[in-house]
Amino acid sequence: MDIVLHQLLVEVPLAAAIWSVLLVVALGVLTALVARPQRDRSAVDPAPPAVDLASEEATDLRRYAEEVGVAAAGAAQTARRRREAWLTAQDALDRAWQAYDEAEAAARRFSGVGVLPAPRTPRTPAEYAARERRLHHAATAAHLRGDLSIRQLCDVFAHRNGWDPRLHPVQQEVVLARAVRDGKQAGHRAAAARERAAWRAAELAAEAARALAAEAYCAAERARPVRVPAPRAATAAARRTAPAARWRPARVG
Repeated sequence: MDIVLHQLLVEVPLAAAIWSVLLVVALGVLTALVARPQRDRSAVDPAPPAVDLASEEATDLRRYAEEVGVAAAGAAQTARRRREAWLTAQDALDRAWQAYDEAEAAARRFSGVGVLPAPRTPRTPAEYAARERRLHHAATAAHLRGDLSIRQLCDVFAHRNGWDPRLHPVQQEVVLARAVRDGKQAGHRAAAARERAAWRAAELAAEAARALAAEAYCAAERARPVRVPAPRAATAAARRTAPAARWRPARVG
């Protein structure tokens, strides 16, 4: 009986001490959990993902901008070529007008010849042969100067379309001057038509080049990547806008 009482008196306080230690440890852990800092969730939420510049839409915009840029460059070259062609046609028109003006002045000198009687010469075969040779020589010289076309020269040698070798040399000179004037006038009209056509083509090409240049600029602006702020600036902005951390009791259980 004494042994049982002795064991009871020794083991009960030891068990009580062990339970006391366990209880203190549990209270400490519970206190630490209660006092744990918990920041506001909004301060630690991840930032939204950045826009991917290599997306399909951005790729399409860049491809379109490149295609329009190439088309605008080609249109600009075409406009320059058409303008050069118009300037060339304008120079040709000026030369044609100058040639016609000179031919008109030369033909005007014979305006009073028709009212005068033709000089009297012996009408012999030798005289007519001399007149024919003179006409052929004058017409050939005019063709070599560019005053008569090859078709007109053929008419002279064929004695058609008003070319009569039997006329007096003065009358032949009048016919030749008028033929040169009429040819120069036709050449001036053709040059004027070519100049007008070249001007219209140059204007259309210039308008197309301006429209494509404007479209290329707009396409390049749309395809330009959006600038992302520097990391320091973004960090500073986040620090200014992020709410201050506060201590909150954690939920237990």
